[in-house]
Amino acid sequence: MTDPDLRKLRVLRELSERGTVSAAAQALHLTPQAVSQQISALGRELGVPLTEPSGRRLRLTGAARIVLRHADAVFTQIEQMRAELAAHQSGERGEVAVAGFSTTLSALILPAVARLRETRPLLRTSLAEVDPPESFSLLQRGETDVVISADTTRPAPAPGGADGRPDGPPDGRSDGRSDGRFHRVALCDDPFDIALPAGHRLLDSEQLLLADLADETWIFATTGLCHDIGVAACTAAGFTPQASHAIGDWDATLAAVRLGLGVALVPRLAKPVPRPDVTIRAFSERAPSRTVFAAVREGSQTSPEIAAVLDALRTAARAAVAR
Repeated sequence: MTDPDLRKLRVLRELSERGTVSAAAQALHLTPQAVSQQISALGRELGVPLTEPSGRRLRLTGAARIVLRHADAVFTQIEQMRAELAAHQSGERGEVAVAGFSTTLSALILPAVARLRETRPLLRTSLAEVDPPESFSLLQRGETDVVISADTTRPAPAPGGADGRPDGPPDGRSDGRSDGRFHRVALCDDPFDIALPAGHRLLDSEQLLLADLADETWIFATTGLCHDIGVAACTAAGFTPQASHAIGDWDATLAAVRLGLGVALVPRLAKPVPRPDVTIRAFSERAPSRTVFAAVREGSQTSPEIAAVLDALRTAARAAVAR
């Protein structure tokens, strides 16, 4: 048995994540033949078969699962080595890539990047709009350094899982919520406010509870966490919402509210462009919310440049959800 090649271990891990040789090859920008050759070579190096036929596909053997478990520990140690080497330097110079979903860009990531340009001008920060689970695949492959994602603050029973979350990404990839390869840092609780049209009966009420809106027509996000949180919150408040429209854009959602087509829950981080004849009010009770968090590869969180980015993101997040 010879020492395994780290590049081949990464190929094996990608096959485990993607499920097929062709999908792993596409993610790694290799040919399917090259992926198969790398995995076969790794098996010869280790002296064990790593794949076996399963119909027209290949599946991982028990030996491959053992290799992958130890490979994750190896990659964590490598990240810690990189972090310690970076800490040996000043921490003022470097490059950090950040990936986040759309509503975090203008309210959270861009203000953090602007703050870093003032406080650490030699630290280069790039950003990309990428949704989970793809953003976590980029993080795992080292193509980004920080991922911004969100989770339910108070999970409620709902179809798909006992904890109220969907069963997971359809392709089996990690969404980063409980993956030991990633270190998670909470940034803020992002409460949902209610958007009401002009003349609404509750505009001037001293208290506003979600249950007060039981008879309203609702506009929800098309799919995903915002949709699930809204429906679960209404159910927890004692009513089944009457949904009239499913809209995936917050500005369009407010346009629909302005036209009297319904009311809508809007996450505070979304910060849509204000529209005339639309009022966004906070609830008097504890509002439905989501936890916005940053994830980095386990072991990299002590790297001074990544720690600086996380600090800037925390500061920007607190300001973004304040009223």
